[in-house]
Amino acid sequence: MPGEKVFDIDEFEKDPSYFYTNAGPMVYTVHEKEPSIVHTCLTELERRGLLKAVITQNIDMLHQKALSKRVIEVHGSPRMHYCLRCAGIRVGYNDAAAAVKAGDMPRCPHCGRALKPAITFYGESLPLEARRDAEGEAQDADLILILGSSLTVMPAAAIPRTTLQRGGKLVIVNDIRTPLDDDATLRLWDLEAVFTGLGELLDSPPGLLPPLDRSMPA
Repeated sequence: MPGEKVFDIDEFEKDPSYFYTNAGPMVYTVHEKEPSIVHTCLTELERRGLLKAVITQNIDMLHQKALSKRVIEVHGSPRMHYCLRCAGIRVGYNDAAAAVKAGDMPRCPHCGRALKPAITFYGESLPLEARRDAEGEAQDADLILILGSSLTVMPAAAIPRTTLQRGGKLVIVNDIRTPLDDDATLRLWDLEAVFTGLGELLDSPPGLLPPLDRSMPA
């Protein structure tokens, strides 16, 4: 698949320009995007002490832009770029994005090689610290809220199973079926509708959410 090739570590080592040309418009314009109602609601839930951490597979940094404080990026982040050859080389997102915008690639100041973003590519392991932190949060969670994930990409998809095994509950919101649907305490289908309702609730006096449709859409 083209998307897999773009984020394949072997392809990157052979020709990093393929990544920067094809992923550049997505990865290096995230600073121009704004958080959605989902991001802002999660930030408010964290502020109220109802949400302990956000574990994300996304690489768009929008949770941080929405001011979430505890964000665990299990698939890495383009906030930092490094050289696959020279130790100690670190270049931030803004400098890398400027290079891509100028039609080039961020390059190592020592060897001139294209730098790699600290995103987990196919063929690479998840960041050790992020994986450890995510599994720790999953073990301690009373409830894990799963938003938009297909729960098919391993090993990140195994994290909710840890919560189940420790006696916690799952709430899944996604417009497609997932392997853990039957294990969920609550299964909802419309992410935007759920968080629009939640956003209204957070802005209003204490009360109850209106009844939600749990049936699979036709």
